[in-house]
Formats: sequence, C-alpha cells, structure tokens
Amino acid sequence: MAIEKIPVENLTEEEAAAELAYLAAEIARHDELYHGKDQPEISDADYDALKRRNDAVEARFPQLARADSPSRRVGAAPLPTFAPIVHARPMLSLDNTFSDEDVRDFIASVYRFLGRLPDDSIAFTAEPKIDGLSMSIRYENGRLVNAATRGDGTTGENVTANILTIAEIPHRLPAGAPAVAEVRGEVYMAKSDFQALNAQMVAEGKQTYVNPRNTAAGSLRQLDAAVTASRKLRFFAYAWGELSEMPADTQLGMVEAFRTWGFPVNPLMKRLSNIDDIIAHYREIGLARPDLDYDIDGVVYKVDRLDLQARLGFRSRSPRWATAHKFPAEQALTTLTAIDIQVGRTGALTPVARLEPVTVGGVVVTNATLHNEDYIRGVGNSGEPIRDGRDIRVGDVVIVQRAGDVIPQIVDVVLEKRPDEAVPYEFPKTCPVCGSHAVRDINEKSGKVDAVRRCSGGFVCRAQAVEHLKHFVSRNAFDIEGLGAKQIDFFFEAESPALMIRTAPDIFTLEKRQAGSLAKLENVEGFGRVSVRKLYEAINARRTIALNRFIYALGIRHVGETTAKLLARAYGSYAAFEAGMKEAVSLSGEAWNELNRIDGIGEVVARAIVEFYKEPRNLDVIGRLLEEVTPEAAELPVASDSPVAGKTVVFTGSLEKMSRDEAKAMAERLGAKVSGSVSKKTDLVVAGPGAGSKLDKAREFGVEVIDEDQWFERIKA
Repeated sequence: MAIEKIPVENLTEEEAAAELAYLAAEIARHDELYHGKDQPEISDADYDALKRRNDAVEARFPQLARADSPSRRVGAAPLPTFAPIVHARPMLSLDNTFSDEDVRDFIASVYRFLGRLPDDSIAFTAEPKIDGLSMSIRYENGRLVNAATRGDGTTGENVTANILTIAEIPHRLPAGAPAVAEVRGEVYMAKSDFQALNAQMVAEGKQTYVNPRNTAAGSLRQLDAAVTASRKLRFFAYAWGELSEMPADTQLGMVEAFRTWGFPVNPLMKRLSNIDDIIAHYREIGLARPDLDYDIDGVVYKVDRLDLQARLGFRSRSPRWATAHKFPAEQALTTLTAIDIQVGRTGALTPVARLEPVTVGGVVVTNATLHNEDYIRGVGNSGEPIRDGRDIRVGDVVIVQRAGDVIPQIVDVVLEKRPDEAVPYEFPKTCPVCGSHAVRDINEKSGKVDAVRRCSGGFVCRAQAVEHLKHFVSRNAFDIEGLGAKQIDFFFEAESPALMIRTAPDIFTLEKRQAGSLAKLENVEGFGRVSVRKLYEAINARRTIALNRFIYALGIRHVGETTAKLLARAYGSYAAFEAGMKEAVSLSGEAWNELNRIDGIGEVVARAIVEFYKEPRNLDVIGRLLEEVTPEAAELPVASDSPVAGKTVVFTGSLEKMSRDEAKAMAERLGAKVSGSVSKKTDLVVAGPGAGSKLDKAREFGVEVIDEDQWFERIKA
C-alpha cells in the first residue's frame, strides 16, 4: 500500500484513517495466519514494523483509533468470525401483555386450552424479565462445549470463547447433572459495572456507551475474548434446551436445579396461583425496579408444571404457556424539527419524525415513527379520531414514547406550545425518490382505503430496489457479512458493469465479473485486497441456504420470518413451493386452496404471495438467482420416528378428550401438518361426534378416518 510509505508527520487525517483501516485488516490477517493456521507469510520483524506503524499513526491521530485496532488486542488472536450453531431445540420469543386485563386473558386462555375451570388450581411462576442477551450454553458429560446466541431462534452465533470469560457461568457441572444439558438464560451487564465502565471511558477521553443492554450485547460479540473478559458480564439462568434427563417436573424445580449446578438464578422468582397475587407481584417488582442493579422491562409468567407446558405446546413463534407482562412505556417531551419520508422495499412511504435529541428510558432518541399520513392528521385506522383529532406539525412540542426495543413513536402534541407559524403537514402524492405517483390502494375484500401510500414505480424506483437488496442480505435472510447498507448503496450506484449490483443474482456473479475486468474492487477506496477476499468468501458461503431464509429473502409483502418458516415446512422444497404458487395465480383450484389451508396463512398473505409470482420480472430474478444458489429442503422440526410425522391431519367434530387447540398442538409437536379442510392430499382425519361435511369429504376422497381413541393409540399417548 503506497500510503504506508508516507512519513507519519506528513499524513493528512483522511490518509491516516485509510491507513489505520488497512493496518487493522492486514495485521488481523497475519494474526490469523500465524495463530490460527500456523502459516506465517512475513517475518517477525516485518510484523512488528506493521504494529509500530499502527501505533505511530494512532499516537498522532488518537481520535482515529479504531475499535478493531491491533493496539487494543490482547493475548491470542481474535476469532475471525462467529460460526453458526443450530439449536437442538428452537429458542422462541415470548408474546407480550401490557395490562392487567391482558394477563387475565392469558391465564384464562391456559384454562380454556386445557379444558379446565379457572379455579386457581394451575400454578404460575413470575420472574423479572431481564433486559439482556439470550444465551444457550451446552454441556456434555458435565463439560461446557459450546454457547450460542438466540440468533433467528433456529441458528445462533457461536460465542463459546466469550462465554468462558464470564465468571458466573460454571465451566463444569457437578456430578449427577444430565449427560447432555443446555442451560439457557440472559447475559447482562449490571448497572454499577456499566457506570464504572463509562467512568473509565471518560477518564481515558473516549466515547461513553449508551446503555447496559447494548453494551452487554456488543461485549459478548467481540471477536477478541480478551475484550469480553475486560467487561464485567453476568448471567441469570431460567430456561433450558436439550436435556438427556429432566431434573425436575416444574419450572421452579428446574430453576432450583440450575442453582444447585452453580448458576445464578433470580431471587425475585415466585410460584403463584391466584391472579390477584400474580399481578400484585408484578407491582412489587415494578416498585423495586429502580433499586435493582440490573435492567428489567417486565415480568415473565410461565405455567409451572412441565406436563401442562407440554400439553399447551407452541404457536409458530412463542409458547402458549408463557407471556411477558411489560412495564408501561416511558415518555418525554421534545420538539419535532422535521418530517422525512422514507421509501421501503414494498414502496411504502413511511413518515419519520426528526426530533431534538431527548433521553427516553435511558436512550437518546432523535427519530420516531409517525406510522402513516392518517396518523399525522389525527385519524385512526377505522377513521376514528385519535389524540382527540389533534394533528402533528413541524415545530410542535410532542410527547415521545418508547417501550423496550419498540421503535419510539409520537403519541401526542402539546397544543399550548404550538408555534404560530406551524402549518398542517402536506403528505406527498409522488415518490420523493423516483417521482412516480404514490397511491393508496383500495382493499378489494373490505372496500377500505389502505392506510399506507405506496410508490407505483416498482423496480423503476431506486429506493425499492436498494431496500430490497438490503433486505436480501440482512441478518435473517442471506446474512452476507461485508454487504451492509453502505456497500449496497455503493454497488447499486456503480457505473461499471463489473461492479454493479442491481438485483440479488448480481451479488453471486460479482467475483466472476471482477475476474475479467480492469475495474478492480480492491482498488476502490474503502475496500482492499483482504476485505474483497473476505467478501467473496462470505458470498460463496451462502450459495446453499435454508429454504425458509430463501423465501424470506425474496421480500414478498406480508411474508416475514414466521410466515416463511410456515411455507417452508408446508411445501418442503423450493421447487414445490414455486410450482404451487404459479398454479395458484387464478385464486382458485387445489393449489390456491392448499395455500390457504396452511395454518397461519390468511387470504391477505396468500394473495400477496400469488401476486408476487404473477410478476414476470420477479420470476426472472428468481430464475437467475437459482442458477447461483441452492435452497435446502426443509426439515421437520421433530424426530421423524413419529407415526404421523410429515402427514397432513384434519380434526373435525366435537373432540371429547382434548380441546381443538390441544389436538393441533399435539399433532404439530409430532411433526404432522394440521389443515383446516379436507382434500385429496389429506392423510388422516380424526373425527369426533357431530363430524359433518369434512367427514363426508374424507370418505369421498378415500382418506383414512379414525376416532380419538384410535388417535391416541396411533401416537402411543
């Protein structure tokens, strides 16, 4: 690198920043070759010269010292990346409740599902909801073998080396612990430790951190475990994944077992049965919240008996036997300085409030969502007045609300402080990016006008195309390291065909196009030989991808992570999924009915998917993409030794030994697909008394029909 020969005293600030970036990457590469592969490329003297150069540049420009600077690395070489770990049992999220009435509804739903009267006979545990980072720690034969973040719930990041630095987490379990034990809980940073860390940053003239949660998450994801070790992270155990044997038959008993194994558990956890006692404990924890040395954002309730948890089962993304009772949102006053319009990948024009910086719940807020143009005007989704009809104007003093990780929002305005010059906001009727008409569609089914105004420019609109690419490479889609928002913007705007990325397939042809081009990416400012090599490696590592991630990455409207998983499980392979969607374009026939029968896929979602597959440009992009990548066939989430695994089951009639929800949960737990209607593809119908048209249809199609007793005999329950 030519810039490296310039005397340090002659470097400009821009040149110094570029050289520090180069040195950080180059020294890290040599660290990996020396420590990780035992294949050094340079002598010790040359290596030391690189480090001395880095130290000299930092000494002259201390404000440019990088987070990944070689001067901040201690001991062994940092891990080059976090390898993925597939969870033996998924790590699901919790549903949230926000009021006492919501909690009563949750508890009532548990009794209804189990077919019991709400007589306080079911006990629940109640414990603080720690505001940290979820972690799963696996032990085999008593020894800690790996640790992973939650990630997308199915696959997490391998942070074993960093977890080993947390003093509160035992490296070995005591004699008598199960041979295989996955202990789950929350990694967090105590408030006192956070304050001490920030005091240290101030003393060293460095930028302070924003809040304990983000600091804990960032500390745990350090490539250098020595950095993690320097931050005092802590842990609370409260859940589990795979266990070769269960040490208890209740939630509270399991947590007590964790305590005897050496894990910290929360002392505020209680077992309660009466709804009033449960809510009273929530109030007590809320009052104690300011005095706790850790951040919490609510209280988690779980059915205590594990056999009842098993009967209740799971929804697609959360357990039926648990919920999080969140604390009220925190609010603050500030001034709205501007309203910007952002255009998303589906063409939605989203208004964003720009605010005078204000601290809400320990976080500095400068932006807030305004939802849509009706919200700005003071009109609700059904046309009813909100905020008593008060509109929101630039210059207003506004009330900003933030609850947990929810995006801050403006909930009201202070009319008494409205400036005389403030005028009603005029929402744009054209796209601010491409100038195309922005329209509000009419829902064909309800006849109502859509709340969201959308750009009609489609792929003509740069914003939609760029946002689609950013979605495609995002964490829960293809997750391509080195292709962040700035890099996508650069590649999209590039004029050279060898550098241009306009659609997803272009990502996977970049290396091939670069091979025969004079416009080399490594010569572009901000890249370099090492970063380009790592980018190609990251791209090539994603040429095979899970089916649900592939479907999610396509960016189909209304298809989020959960829906993508439902579709992947229902169709099994991408070829079957695409064939079904192409066949369903008429919005009638067996393929359309099959799509709508998938539990969790409503007509709105089904229409959006089919509309996506009607567009020839989308099919062209997917066709070219499939020449470069391979979506893996979906796997059943349970062992295939179940007698109903992979079969499509329909329950009909009045079930007498289980509720309909319990029957569905049981079948899905055994790997079956539960459908709401009978077709030629149905494998089994479980019929109770009073079964009607579904039973007739089963006989018409020759589908096997059994009763409840035969069902339990079939599954050996």
